[in-house]
Amino acid sequence: MSLIRTLVVDDEPLARAGVRALLGEDPEVEVVAECANGRQAVDAIHAHAPDLVLLDVQMPQVDGFAVVRQIGAARMPVVVFVTAFDQYALKAFEARALDYLLKPFTDERFRDVVARAKEHVRQRRVGALGAQLAALLAGHAPPPASSAARPTAAPAEPPPRFLVRLGSRTMFVRVEDVDWVEASDYYAQLHVGGATHLVRETMQEIERRLDPRRFVRVHRSAIVNVERVREIRSGAGGRQEVVLRDGTRIPVSRGRREHVERACGRAP
Repeated sequence: MSLIRTLVVDDEPLARAGVRALLGEDPEVEVVAECANGRQAVDAIHAHAPDLVLLDVQMPQVDGFAVVRQIGAARMPVVVFVTAFDQYALKAFEARALDYLLKPFTDERFRDVVARAKEHVRQRRVGALGAQLAALLAGHAPPPASSAARPTAAPAEPPPRFLVRLGSRTMFVRVEDVDWVEASDYYAQLHVGGATHLVRETMQEIERRLDPRRFVRVHRSAIVNVERVREIRSGAGGRQEVVLRDGTRIPVSRGRREHVERACGRAP
């Protein structure tokens, strides 16, 4: 597997030097360029086509979010925002950032984020290769086989699971066992029975993995398993909440009420 081509963007020279020094410890990473502002970052992304961008948020004239807008979120490399301002966290994930490094961060936190970013880059590469192979084979596909000669269907894939690390142990949580998911800073908490597990995934990433027929986003910080919903209550001031079988109450945002009711089978 080729090196992870990385772009470092920060308007502070010392910050760039620190990030580059940490990246220099990773033999799988190649820093292809450094940029001091957003305009340089846009040009460097076009010129170098990096796999990963460590992108400062607050920069003069063209900030980190403007860089994403100019390139286009769908065409951006894997992005980790790096900033000293925690108020941009939600906006960063809305911009499809993989993670959000809040300065000052520890070396361990930085290495964890880069390890996760490298895995996402590898997944993108595998997906791109698969798409290219499928397109190539589409032009040379044999005619459809008769019903008698058709191969048997491939066995169904096992249901998806969440990987949860507990110290030196790794456990797997089946998706159908999850009662609800709660946002927790840059992570998410899986509520399973009486246990709570922290996973390094954003709510957006988790929502994409879940079956929309079984799980519903009730507000920006919570996703619930509709099979665990006991009732939906309306309170004073038009407030609404779902009540789970174990008594947990989770508020429903005003804009999601109709969708939540349909998903839970209450509305026609």
